[in-house]
Amino acid sequence: MPCDTFVALGSAVAGRRGVLFAKNSDRPEDEAQEIRWIPARQYASEDARLKCTYIEIPQLARTHACVLSAPVWMWGAEMGANEHGVVVGNEAVWTREPTGNQNDALLGMDLLRLALERGGTAAEALSVITELLEEYGQGGNCSNDESYFWTYHNSFIVADYREAFILETAGKQWVYKRVTDGVWNISNCLSLRSDFDGSSRGLLDYAKSRGLWDGIAPFDWLAAFSTAGAPEDDSRFCAGRDFLRKHQGALDIATMGQLLRQHAGGICMHGGFSSTGSQISFLPLRIQSGEGAEGEGLSARHFFTGTSHPCVSLFKPVAFLASGEPDKSDRELWDLSKHLSANVDLHAWRQSVEALHSAPSGRDPSAEPHTLFDRERSKMKELCSA
Repeated sequence: MPCDTFVALGSAVAGRRGVLFAKNSDRPEDEAQEIRWIPARQYASEDARLKCTYIEIPQLARTHACVLSAPVWMWGAEMGANEHGVVVGNEAVWTREPTGNQNDALLGMDLLRLALERGGTAAEALSVITELLEEYGQGGNCSNDESYFWTYHNSFIVADYREAFILETAGKQWVYKRVTDGVWNISNCLSLRSDFDGSSRGLLDYAKSRGLWDGIAPFDWLAAFSTAGAPEDDSRFCAGRDFLRKHQGALDIATMGQLLRQHAGGICMHGGFSSTGSQISFLPLRIQSGEGAEGEGLSARHFFTGTSHPCVSLFKPVAFLASGEPDKSDRELWDLSKHLSANVDLHAWRQSVEALHSAPSGRDPSAEPHTLFDRERSKMKELCSA
């Protein structure tokens, strides 16, 4: 399951103004992906249960509002943000730990959504994933095609305006690295070695008992658990890393859009697997004010395509639903984009997208979040009927 997730922090961001996050979700080209708006909720019953994609777990008393980009058939999500400025993206990774062949665990995408619904900071979201991973495990069919069972383990980038965590897993084992400056990207392979900042309990003893580490040489997470080789051997990983390094110090929302739209190395993917949804988030640095209290400063800004192929898609700002509102989703844009990709000249479509983006509503960050959704939907319908 190819995907690419990126984060830039501190000196890597233009003006040192905050944290940038971006992801392309690459999944089967015919699998629809929708944007979902989930409001904050409170649950009165201490016995409340939550049905994830395959299994039930206890529900918390309160959950946070989220915006998600998710395959339509699953409860979990490929990427998203919550009302507190936490963002998460995941990747499939291939490890020596068994994946199982039953729908009896949490999908990595379930863990991602749970992290956003339950984590008020990146550190809290990290703990949500690792604790649930150790309790319930990860697994289950990652496709709605019942003709075959396809599953994998996961890596994640979890970030807020302070910091990012690179979390990599193998079965119920995990390691993470905390990042506060510079750039990082993940692309379907383990990337941490000996330089991690935290791990699952008893990881070294477990690796030694499995014959994955001799107990003498310095422990190397990638060497012990990966079956996919080093990230330096992956063209998408290298293309993304090289782009981030080239633009380090000048990265902003527009530059991250260029990154997700580039075809070098297959970052914007076309074919049997395609980039079926994309997200860019800017998490501005908050100002210290008063007796050490944190001023809110600028609000986080989140942009989603809700359509395939970012090279011909519009990144649209989203807002969170108020508590008490019903869940909301938008699949229509994805279906329209799928029709256009098969029936309309992509150059003409790209020109239409660029025209929408250059319009006042496309440039104004204070414009109503629904404006670009409605304008894009209208233009797509016009092109489909031409």
